[in-house]
Amino acid sequence: MRAVRSPLGAHASPLLRTGRSLPFCDERHQRAHQWLVDEAWLLDAQAYEEWLDLLTEDIHYLMPVRVTTALGAGYDTSPGMAHFDEDKYSLSRRVARFLTEHAWTEDPPSRLRHHLGNVRTFATEEPDHLVVDSATLLYRSRGDVREASVVSAGREDLLRRTPHGWKLARRTVMVDDAVIRMQNLAIFL
Repeated sequence: MRAVRSPLGAHASPLLRTGRSLPFCDERHQRAHQWLVDEAWLLDAQAYEEWLDLLTEDIHYLMPVRVTTALGAGYDTSPGMAHFDEDKYSLSRRVARFLTEHAWTEDPPSRLRHHLGNVRTFATEEPDHLVVDSATLLYRSRGDVREASVVSAGREDLLRRTPHGWKLARRTVMVDDAVIRMQNLAIFL
């Protein structure tokens, strides 16, 4: 799921999963799952400044554009195109904008609910890193005016243990639709 040609992702950790998924009773899996639940709560509460504290300085946050292709095409994303292709600086600028009067796409704020499932955790070659796969379903309501939006996606995260706890070092979001039926993408998955 990792994009190799992303300019903003060139600095991101290239670590990959090793072996089979960890058992659910493994402490590393339980910590990773708890981390995802806590992160989802922050995103739902739109506590974006706190959410930024969960990200490493070399974070790469990527959501490629999906395309529908023939079975043997060998690709399912549009090369070089992404809905999000961000680093810590660009994510922090988006969060800072939410705190201004110029964040008209989120005024009034959306009502968000992130649903998580199918969490699988994998060891890497580095003991302080875990690869975590999850499915997420985002429900977003814009109030009384529009129909609610639903986005289904798979995510591959790289979590890094730091002196300040686990932090997100890389996220690749693969939406299940080629066309996102949402008024705007002023949200985080």
